[in-house]
Amino acid sequence: MAAFWYCFVPLFVAVDSIGLLPLFIALVEGRDKTAVRRIIVQSILTAIIVGLAFLFVGEAVLRFLGITVSDFLVAGGVILFLIAAKGLFTDPSAQTDTYPEELGPVPIGVPLIVGPGVLTTIMLLAQEYGAAPTAFALVANIVLTGALFLISGRVIAVIGKSGARIMSKIVHLLLAAIAVMMVRRGFMVFLS
Repeated sequence: MAAFWYCFVPLFVAVDSIGLLPLFIALVEGRDKTAVRRIIVQSILTAIIVGLAFLFVGEAVLRFLGITVSDFLVAGGVILFLIAAKGLFTDPSAQTDTYPEELGPVPIGVPLIVGPGVLTTIMLLAQEYGAAPTAFALVANIVLTGALFLISGRVIAVIGKSGARIMSKIVHLLLAAIAVMMVRRGFMVFLS
């Protein structure tokens, strides 16, 4: 049980469930409850599958392909920046025209829930504490994130539609900054 908690806490920080809640609200703004639930289920399943697959075969595949952590950071940063730019420069009501199924796996499941930071943390924890505690801690963190996403409707009810739109634009701006930070870190790791 101690190994589980030693894995759970770093993964809790890496997943950043609470920090993802405003991003999730911004991305699902204007969608009905059924679509939001479908997005939550898809994002959680995608995150669990990708995280567990990476836990068991990721390091070998990365070595085989010659992909480094810095490559992950740059690629994840570019994807997040494109998502942020689209959110900043489009009307939130226009975003409801996209298929809700697209949001669950990408970008919410990967790279927001399970991104480069989580994948790197998984590799380190598995080497230190073993695959089983790491896997349980990963699944627990992802399920916790899904539970927080389920209460996002209550948050929207409190802040209202105007508040949600304002928060959406601020969050997309922050997401763009996070994306730039990821690319910068990727290049710094690469250069070092």
